[in-house]
Amino acid sequence: MLGHEPRHKWTPEVGLSEPWKHQHPCIWVFCLLCLYASFSCVCLSSCVHCIYRYQVFLYFTVAFQNISCGVHYLASVFMTVLPRYACRPPGNVSRVLFHNVSDWRLDNIWKLSSSGHEEQVVVQLQDGEIWELKRCNRFRRDNLSNLDYNYNGHKSRFPCLDGYIYDTSKWDSTVVTQWDLVCNREWFAKLIQPTFMVGVLLGALIFGYLSDRIGRRLVLWSTSIGMYFFGIAAAFTLDYYSFMLARFLLAIVSSGYLVVVFVYVTEFIGMKARTWACIQVHSFFAIGTMVVALTGYLVRTWWIYQIILSTVTAPFVLFCWMLPETPFWLLSEGKYEEAQTVVDQMAKWNRAGTFKLSELLSLDLYSPADKQSLYANKHRLLYLFYDYNIGKRTLTVWLIWFTGCLGYYSFSLNSVNLGGNVYLNLFLIGAVDIPASIVLCFGMDILGRKKALITALFSSAVFCGLIMVIPLKYYFWTMVTTMAGKFAIGAAFGLIYLYTAELYPTVIRTQAVGSGSMVSRAGSIMAPFSINLSSIWIFIPQLLIGCLAFVSGILTFQLPETLRKPLISTWEEATTPDAEKESSSGKLSPTTSNTDAGQTRSD
Repeated sequence: MLGHEPRHKWTPEVGLSEPWKHQHPCIWVFCLLCLYASFSCVCLSSCVHCIYRYQVFLYFTVAFQNISCGVHYLASVFMTVLPRYACRPPGNVSRVLFHNVSDWRLDNIWKLSSSGHEEQVVVQLQDGEIWELKRCNRFRRDNLSNLDYNYNGHKSRFPCLDGYIYDTSKWDSTVVTQWDLVCNREWFAKLIQPTFMVGVLLGALIFGYLSDRIGRRLVLWSTSIGMYFFGIAAAFTLDYYSFMLARFLLAIVSSGYLVVVFVYVTEFIGMKARTWACIQVHSFFAIGTMVVALTGYLVRTWWIYQIILSTVTAPFVLFCWMLPETPFWLLSEGKYEEAQTVVDQMAKWNRAGTFKLSELLSLDLYSPADKQSLYANKHRLLYLFYDYNIGKRTLTVWLIWFTGCLGYYSFSLNSVNLGGNVYLNLFLIGAVDIPASIVLCFGMDILGRKKALITALFSSAVFCGLIMVIPLKYYFWTMVTTMAGKFAIGAAFGLIYLYTAELYPTVIRTQAVGSGSMVSRAGSIMAPFSINLSSIWIFIPQLLIGCLAFVSGILTFQLPETLRKPLISTWEEATTPDAEKESSSGKLSPTTSNTDAGQTRSD
């Protein structure tokens, strides 16, 4: 499907390899629930002393919807499955011949044939004509005297004007079989995932900007409703082009939510729990990947599969209206009274004493000087290159985003080409992100953001090299090493979301995360094409990822450390060297107090 044949042939039992063909679907459900429960327990036990009920409610509400992002980003893995196929004969079939085996039904053609695509099938029509059926052409024999598999006489070539017959032993229907995206239309199928990622790129840019202009809350509302609507619409499209349009719009809103939810969580969670909370949001995306594998295993009709995936997080639509705006954004826009209302509500939920922001921050709520932020840097994206050091930092961060995204999706998409059970492969590739995020959180607390990121990038480069030297016949070790590589690159990709938000001040924070996500989508657009290049040399994806990860790891040495430091609120703080920051670390930023509102007063 993605450029070359699997390393091992599938067994006939619904595409499952021998060790897994007897597994019951309930085992999959049990594994998913156990992973999710263990993740939730670890996250809560680690953060229970750092965040309170209000933050817990907001966190799990917005993080739950992140499952939907993971679902839609990788749903095409099974929607675009390319089954075995051949030209359909121009009439009713009376007999089918494959080598020395014959049958009376055309539906049994795939039981007679092997997994090879190029072998012909000979059929005899009810009117006596004999046809040879191949993938993209069919031939009519001029000699009708006997029905032999091998024929050296004259025959006429015809295109597949009557459509195609498909192997339905694994999938009843896919997008490929729905609109005959084979032969000279095969490139239409290969454009489905890259086009989706182009939409993701635009969504990161559009909604990253909008969330800084109109607020985080409105963006979360609109993108959540959009994901539900466009996801359902894609299942009911009548042609390929309307399907692509629905998926493109779905990509835009999914990307918008994914970008803004990290900033939303970052600005609501206190500094002590920020690491765990932001990184574990990525685990919900991984759960979405596992949901794709589980749904693909249980449902083999693409439009039903799409509907189920689109309704996984439907309950969120009922609760998203309860989400408040972040005090960070309200203060940056001069909306002090609204920020005070959110702080009071936070304190009430947490059963803590409230306080006046005007007294804490020494603000004059009626002074126009405090509202100069409304004249809000029309060209904010250019401020990512505020000076030479900030510009160098931005380019380094963008390269890490690109590398992480390319590696993340290359490992995920290529999992179905490793052999064995493709559903189990994708499930494990998604599941490995959960322990990766947990290990990453401990590593970040011990090593810091920068050292943890460097370790993850260098480790992914090493594992890519190991994959290249393991013989193809050792499927088990190839899969283990691939999971280790995904573990490392997933840790790096999860960390860069939080790290980017901590490297830039409030007024540009969402734009920084959004622009990084936008750049990373160039990597996700390239991922399907790099998998297709595997037909030239099977290790091109690993070589590309390994080299980029190594270079990114070296450049990361120049980034500052942000561990146990308050969020940056001004450009002066962003451009101050670490040594100077440490000398004045006794002074807390006002924004730190905002983040922990409703917590510190109760201690």
